[in-house]
Amino acid sequence: MKSKITNLATFLIIVVPLAFAGCKKFNGNGDTSKNNGNGNNGNGGTTPTSKYTNPNTATAVCDANMVDTALTNHGWTKTFDEEFSGSLSGWQVMHGGMYKELECNDPSNVQIVNGALQITAKKGAITGPKTVGNDTSANFDYSSGWLVCNTPFVANANTPKVRVVARIKVASGYGLTSLFYSYGSGVWPTAGEIDMLETQGDNTKVYATDYAFGPSQNVNNVSGGLLYNPTTEDLSACYHVYTMEWTQNSLNSYLDGKLVESKTSGGYIPSLYGKPQYISLSLPIGGLYYSNINTANIQGGTMSVDWLKVFTSN
Repeated sequence: MKSKITNLATFLIIVVPLAFAGCKKFNGNGDTSKNNGNGNNGNGGTTPTSKYTNPNTATAVCDANMVDTALTNHGWTKTFDEEFSGSLSGWQVMHGGMYKELECNDPSNVQIVNGALQITAKKGAITGPKTVGNDTSANFDYSSGWLVCNTPFVANANTPKVRVVARIKVASGYGLTSLFYSYGSGVWPTAGEIDMLETQGDNTKVYATDYAFGPSQNVNNVSGGLLYNPTTEDLSACYHVYTMEWTQNSLNSYLDGKLVESKTSGGYIPSLYGKPQYISLSLPIGGLYYSNINTANIQGGTMSVDWLKVFTSN
């Protein structure tokens, strides 16, 4: 995949099998029964299973922010900066449905408002492509938004450390999942996926991180990569700063500047090294976090992103 997509049809063929994987959790043999996307959350925001829950509660700071010098004064170089103050010309804004989700992703649900990106999920009839890149139309009862950055980032021998940082206010609302993740080009998960933030709208004091990799299409060999992180604050009440540091052997997650977890398990983090990743932001309705969804309780909500930056270091 090129950093500047010129052929949207080709891009969609590549991206569609990957994008729904941000909610898709498999154990080592592809079975979803043990390490699934529900985490016991699909029944109304109950606590995730302890096997996949961080025993430490992260301290969150309401309306936390970060200045670039916090990193650049310590050897980091900023290589990407999206302040969401102009157009979305650097992003692909998708149109259409998604596998096992209820919404039609519609560009009108993705807006820049007062210097922040807003992705809004709405209840209301809409007609659009059955799936992104599909010419067949379908009727939907809900709409939302999904966008993918044109510019990739990568941890490799030249830039062995990468930090992807975003200031986000997650959406509140049953049936919604705020997603901030990345994936590589090619069939999923052969080029990898890094899940930096996944928050269920009716369980907004917990966010999940994960990663995926496998040598064959639709077979994720990672086991034990998923971790739910309890926090002291409601992450939908205000902005928080989410950082994922990617190195050859670890994925380190920070919340509001403090290390929450260092992910080394699963056996395949070194397999991600050198594989360019594309950042994705979306707010799906339903999906694998809500396997037994009660549609009567879905009302919608908004995920806001103030800024998104990438830093590299040796």
